[in-house]
Amino acid sequence: MSLAGKTAIITGSNSGIGLGIARELARAGADVVLNSFTDRDEDHQLAADLGAEFDVSARYIGADMSNAAACRGLVETAGRCDILVNNAGIQHVAAIDAFPLDKWDAIIAINLSSAFHTTAVALPMMRAAGWGRIVNIASAHGLTASPFKSAYVAAKHGVVGLTKTTALETAQEAITCNAICPGYVLTPLVEAQIPDQMKTHNMGRDEVIAKVMLERQPSRAFATTEQLGGTTVFLCSDAAAQITGTTISVDGGWTAL
Repeated sequence: MSLAGKTAIITGSNSGIGLGIARELARAGADVVLNSFTDRDEDHQLAADLGAEFDVSARYIGADMSNAAACRGLVETAGRCDILVNNAGIQHVAAIDAFPLDKWDAIIAINLSSAFHTTAVALPMMRAAGWGRIVNIASAHGLTASPFKSAYVAAKHGVVGLTKTTALETAQEAITCNAICPGYVLTPLVEAQIPDQMKTHNMGRDEVIAKVMLERQPSRAFATTEQLGGTTVFLCSDAAAQITGTTISVDGGWTAL
């Protein structure tokens, strides 16, 4: 389908999942706004290159998603938002009684509260346009849990709840809100972890991926950023107009266990 004439804002999108989603939205014809907390020449060049590759308008707007005003300012600065993809997120692993307070606050702010703030500003724009799509990138951890990830699991469960509430508040409008729940995704960050895992476990690449990194993912295969981008494009299509308030798992069967 064509998303020509639509403007998509994707938080946390200068690499990894966010950039993969931005690429697929641009491929479908949407103008895109990339975002992260940095404001470097290479960030703006990344947007320029993406725009040139797919012949769409592409901008980069730096904004710290741990800051409520900055979250809202991102959407305000963009000036238009037909498609909002709340993707920004961070992780920290520690037992509950040893979990650093600053890490808890940052994870809740970036992974959950940012989606509330951007949505609050985007909804009036979507209502004025008579159309809108909100896609929240949750996680398999929005539907299940793991030890030592209390803040991340709490935030991602919260994202799923926020998704449902947003969908109910817009149910009789041409606006939908859904959450994608990825399992393990092959991003540059994950790719960089593979050699260390190979050394730690004295295993080959394929074995450490299947037996260590993807132990909970029944397919024993990573999802790709292109697959998440394609799922996002589908949720923005007319075929998905009656899909709202739900989760779509892209997790190789993880949450079917």
